[in-house]
Amino acid sequence: MNDDAVPVWVVDDDRSVRFVLSAALSEAGYAVASFDSADAALRALGTRPPPRLLFTDVRMPGEDGLALLERLKAAQPQLPVIVMSAYTDVASTAGAFRGGAHEFLSKPFDLDDAVALAARTLQPARAESPPAAVRIEPADTLIGEAPAMRELFRAVGRLAQAPLNVLITGETGTGKELVARALHRESPRARRPFIAMNTAAVPSELLESELFGHEAGAFTGAARRHVGRFEQADGGTLFLDEIGDMPLPLQTRLLRVLAEGEFFRVGGRELIRVDVRVIAATHQDLEGLVREGRFRADLLHRLDVVRLRLPPLRERREDVPTLAEAFLAAAARRFEAPVKRLEPSARERLAAHDWPGNVRELENLCWRLAALAPGDTIRAEDVRGALSPGAASAALMPGGWDAALAAWARERLAAGDVDLHAQARARFDQVLLEAALEHTGGRRAEAAARLGLGRNTLTRKLGAGRGRRPKPGP
Repeated sequence: MNDDAVPVWVVDDDRSVRFVLSAALSEAGYAVASFDSADAALRALGTRPPPRLLFTDVRMPGEDGLALLERLKAAQPQLPVIVMSAYTDVASTAGAFRGGAHEFLSKPFDLDDAVALAARTLQPARAESPPAAVRIEPADTLIGEAPAMRELFRAVGRLAQAPLNVLITGETGTGKELVARALHRESPRARRPFIAMNTAAVPSELLESELFGHEAGAFTGAARRHVGRFEQADGGTLFLDEIGDMPLPLQTRLLRVLAEGEFFRVGGRELIRVDVRVIAATHQDLEGLVREGRFRADLLHRLDVVRLRLPPLRERREDVPTLAEAFLAAAARRFEAPVKRLEPSARERLAAHDWPGNVRELENLCWRLAALAPGDTIRAEDVRGALSPGAASAALMPGGWDAALAAWARERLAAGDVDLHAQARARFDQVLLEAALEHTGGRRAEAAARLGLGRNTLTRKLGAGRGRRPKPGP
């Protein structure tokens, strides 16, 4: 190693990580020093040439990597620090970038990628300002370890600090609003309102008033002044979901607000000025809508300063078990019941499904399983039953659901079964209860009311259904 070699430090309590990363950097020509703790690295600062680049793990005994980052930045603001962690989520990445990290490296990583990152970082022309400080709340909604989600978390960690409009794209049910909330929660606007609005869910004749507000008497039924979503979000973030469904005339008004930060209420003469960060989302191809003349190209350019794509769940199947466990835990808290666990076979069945409804479909399925699966563990057959079209498809069969019931009865009679009436009643109750609980999001009182039952009756039938499951039908 020559005397002109660039000093690079590696701080990690995992000996194997220190060894392989140090060896790879040494082979690339760097003068590498390694340390097993933040304290050891800090003690060495005064006894040897300072590093030009430092790699640090996050979770270590004593002071963690983020505390080391903070102390290093206070002493040497220009020192680039690459934070490494096996725990890649919005809180970790945003915390690292907030503290001035140059980059976040997810474990396990490719050694060639780490060496290439060191080379890029040490290029003299490379100069990046650390992100502005921001207060962060715990992130408990975005979950994922798939590479695409790790990239998304890193992007959210960076973009949260910048006052830029963001366009979030992805299929229905992928969690676009969760990303928008994370961007707001990690931003300097976090203490101000986050206002969400689904433009496709509001009738077109009311959309203008909902966005910009109206004065009393502006139209029939406008008895009093109404403050619109832009005013409600002043100083904070406005999330416009399904922006592709916005009518063209309203797109023109929205464009003016984005360009000038001002508007008039419907029927008003007072110019309203607001400071709002707009985050838009869509599952549609906006470029295609522009070509068709259904979306303004200039509005797309205003919204699409930065674009984030959410992968569909089928592209990150490795996240399905983790998501399922989180949803089952949430359902258990709502039901005030023990958390149901997934058997390995159930995990495999979940991972094999294509999830056309994405994360939302998985969440709904987990609520059904939490309410209706027998026992404390969820088996593959429970998942198959919850994924099956069941009664919904039977109603579409020739002869309807009663024909399916008759076919089931004939098969069980031919097999020599007895007590068919009790089995059929149990199946009938289970199908109805499952449909009602799914419709009400697991709210038993509401489900009982929709079925015309008392809450105690519904609870008793649920218990009976778990104790005696009907045998599989045709």
